[in-house]
Amino acid sequence: MPELFDRVDTLIASRAVLPPPAERKRLRQAHGFTLDEVAEALQVRRATVSAWESGKTEPRPPERDAYARLLSKLAELYPADPSATAPVHDTAAPATSASTPAPAPEARTLPTAPVPEAATMAASENTKPRPTATTAASATASRPPRITRPSSTSRRPAAQKAAPENTPANADPRFANGPLAVVDVDDDHVLAYCVGGLVLDVPAKSIPALVDWTLKEARLGQPKLSGPGKDGDPLIVLTEAALERYGLPVALTDEEKLAGRIPESHKVIKQLARADWKLTKRGFGPWARIYRPAQGSERNCVQLCIPSWHALDSRHWGEAAQLPAAELARLLGVYASRVMTPRGSTAVTGLELMTALHPPTYAVRDEATGGFRKADSKNPGSLGEHPVDCAPCEAPDGHPLLNDLPRFHVRGPAEKLLEEAYDWARPLTDDECMRRNLVGIDVNMAFAAGANGLIVGLGEPTYVKQPVFDPKLPGSWLVDLSHVDLSHVKVAKDKWTDLDAGLLPSPFTPKGERPEGPAWYATPTVAYAVELGYDVAPLEAYVRYDNGRYLDAWYNRLRDAYLATMADLGVDADLSPADFLAAMDGYQERDPQLAIVVSAIKATVKGGLGKLRERPRGEGWKPGQPWRALSRPTWRPDIRAAVISRTRINLHRKIVKHAAFTGQYPVAILSDCVVYAANGTSPLDFLPYRDGKPLPGGFKLGINPGLVKHEGTQSVLWGEEVRERFNAPELNLARYIKDGTVTDVDNGE
Repeated sequence: MPELFDRVDTLIASRAVLPPPAERKRLRQAHGFTLDEVAEALQVRRATVSAWESGKTEPRPPERDAYARLLSKLAELYPADPSATAPVHDTAAPATSASTPAPAPEARTLPTAPVPEAATMAASENTKPRPTATTAASATASRPPRITRPSSTSRRPAAQKAAPENTPANADPRFANGPLAVVDVDDDHVLAYCVGGLVLDVPAKSIPALVDWTLKEARLGQPKLSGPGKDGDPLIVLTEAALERYGLPVALTDEEKLAGRIPESHKVIKQLARADWKLTKRGFGPWARIYRPAQGSERNCVQLCIPSWHALDSRHWGEAAQLPAAELARLLGVYASRVMTPRGSTAVTGLELMTALHPPTYAVRDEATGGFRKADSKNPGSLGEHPVDCAPCEAPDGHPLLNDLPRFHVRGPAEKLLEEAYDWARPLTDDECMRRNLVGIDVNMAFAAGANGLIVGLGEPTYVKQPVFDPKLPGSWLVDLSHVDLSHVKVAKDKWTDLDAGLLPSPFTPKGERPEGPAWYATPTVAYAVELGYDVAPLEAYVRYDNGRYLDAWYNRLRDAYLATMADLGVDADLSPADFLAAMDGYQERDPQLAIVVSAIKATVKGGLGKLRERPRGEGWKPGQPWRALSRPTWRPDIRAAVISRTRINLHRKIVKHAAFTGQYPVAILSDCVVYAANGTSPLDFLPYRDGKPLPGGFKLGINPGLVKHEGTQSVLWGEEVRERFNAPELNLARYIKDGTVTDVDNGE
């Protein structure tokens, strides 16, 4: 009789009910099991378990009964119903609380970018199930979305859950899966790793099919940042494995690097052409844009990012290109959610962010047709959709406006607007040589702070002869400021003070030299001369009567992105000076990925402003000919000059306040870094805090843009030895104060 019972048990086990293949894989990953662990427990090969989960084969007794038992237990813990209250592994990395210390480096946690609430539904609709040869149920079951946190040494997903917990209530269902995806190959399956940990199966067999899938099924993209603007195109990041799968080279040849693209004869480009897809003029390079002409309001465009082709510049993105797919998706997702979906380099993205926040046009209702059409006028507050010529003094060398100048003519200050950041240094005084250290402080997001509230020109310049200076009118002014004497300046209303002008840089020139006659200046520079108590009498000016605070929204978004990311790293905006310095000590090691996001945000600020005066980039350009950037409405050297002018003036104002109150003068200044001699090693050893409050109008420690942080400390002996070694008494020590490493020394010879 026992033998009969055993036979019955065996017969029942041979028909043990198993969930569909997709559900088997979901349950395994929900508990964090790997294929190897399940295979070892069931005493089968890893490939056998993989085949069960893909539906290629079905388990047989005696393994079938054990496998069914395993899946049954997992189903109790992780029911398929997303509303169930059974325990679920929380695999979305939580944001670090601003009031608590950041996690240790080995945790490698990263706040997940917001994922729309329709993520789970959309993923189940858009993800194609792999057909099986077993049952109708398994043939029609759709593969559920996967939310993963892979280890730093593996690309394989470790766990999953039904939907991210930080899902916003007002998500746009069109972009249910976020702004971007990193496409990788895992176990011969092409997977798209999205923000929030979502993982989608990619059925596409070619690049044209991948573009089609992205636009029709993936539900990727980003809602517009401004009412009249356009939705952000989806971004697809291709890993090296994905490049090989789709027939693209893993790395570019030297010739292709020089050209910035693969040749037009490449088979992938031919595939795109046959499918009626087009490439922009930049071609198929590290940041390729693949599109079809828009139909009405519907855009058909996908942005590709190829890290192994150096799309992610290591100067700004660190080691992001080497991260596993899931971690790279999270990193880029945080940047996309807080700044915008990358459109190219950080510089390109910075410029695109300006346009996205102030679109050049807007729609109006056509009374004749009842539909909408583009308005005849530009969108108020924008730069419009047509470029405007700069003033001759604002034009860089080689610009078509300067064709009438003699060949090899060198323009001086009276012909050329030269608003650049500081690069100034001086020898130490005897008193400073007796101090122990040189302490550097750095202004946070200095150029972003310079853009905040700045009135800039929106339209073309108007030439005015002998104008009356107006500090609220943006423009370029030819004026003589050589009479401004820094030894006697106004520091407050009706309050003058005497300073040692020999220890201060001039606020009017990048090298800190006192001007010798008339020169062109942006409005903030001339306004500062008036603020110091001196009269000005411009000889000429190019002013812009159409103006506004074009950069305010741009500043606000980048400021918020920076502060939120620093708060995730444990550096809060409300810390006391001492606590702030402690929090900044080693903040990058707390979460290296978040530190990369901070670096990218800073580069977006500087790069975006630099793009406003982009120079020719090869392409056979010759002086006097127009170059491609001139065709952009955002080619505005006057705006760049105004921001740099205001940033330099903001720094000089703080230096003057500090000198007037403490008698201390800077030793060196490089852009937004200032070095002082002090007996201690901390900024608190020379910044005049009283009862925790800083000098009004002076330097203040903090993380907000415009406040300062500790840049680095070196000994006075180090500074003197470096200058003596390179025979450069005025070597700018601010360039090397951070870690003391001296490179690229230029002593003026």
